[in-house]
Amino acid sequence: MQYSSIGQFLEMAKPAPGKGPVALILAEDNCETAATLRHHLRLGFGRIVLLAGEEITLPPELEAQIDRIETDAFAEDALVTAVNLIAQGMQGEWIYYGYNAEFLFFPFCETRSVRDLTTFHSEERRNAMLSYVVDLYSCDLAAHPNAVSLDHAHLDRAGYYALPRKDPERDWAEKERQMDFFGGLRWRFEEHVPWARRKIDRISLFRATKGVKLRPDFTFSDEEMNTFACPWHHNLTAAVCSFRTAKALRTNPGSRNEIRSFRWHSSEPFRWDSHQLMDLGLMEPGQWF
Repeated sequence: MQYSSIGQFLEMAKPAPGKGPVALILAEDNCETAATLRHHLRLGFGRIVLLAGEEITLPPELEAQIDRIETDAFAEDALVTAVNLIAQGMQGEWIYYGYNAEFLFFPFCETRSVRDLTTFHSEERRNAMLSYVVDLYSCDLAAHPNAVSLDHAHLDRAGYYALPRKDPERDWAEKERQMDFFGGLRWRFEEHVPWARRKIDRISLFRATKGVKLRPDFTFSDEEMNTFACPWHHNLTAAVCSFRTAKALRTNPGSRNEIRSFRWHSSEPFRWDSHQLMDLGLMEPGQWF
């Protein structure tokens, strides 16, 4: 179903109780947009919403399986604005948000659905889930000039670190159970990445709650939703495996001619498998999931 605006979508789209969480995908270009949508359909999302301009094309059979909202993908904070508008109109629903050429993974997602994930997380009295944006890239930039290749994707197996998140409103005291995470291409090529965009943590899966807003740094106005674990034990985390940074570094004039390859000694092929991500410590299965 196609909608001309988010307002029309919220007015006309009927909730689908029991069908599972909602995925919001903002398409900035045609790069692997169809593959992104198919991946999230396989995860079991009850509704996939594509936020895209008319220049984004899809196969007809895929268009029939999703909702589509006409969106200016290059407006300032376009994804954040869309998430906040839709979340306030779908309170109580679990929502995932991401971009095209980004692929959500969670522990054991090969055999468990995203509905299993959110049900378990809800039972642990959690309304949001921390994810790490794991950069994917092709090592052969001659064959893949935009660094995007599903068949030859690589990731970094090392080079990740975390720092305590500070609260500027409390004399820069450390926030409880919150960390800023770094690594991947944004760490290795930090001279080409603005400081505010170097973090790789994102609260990408959450339960829509009245009055709670997503901020431009992908954290929420409810500080408890930004924590990596509850006070009594470790919780599930997820990974968003993303070509977006590699694509940007190969597109932007300031970095395009400076980068000859993304390969380094800690590159390894991505197996498109949740076990690889858990083995590398890039997501956490929690206590009992």
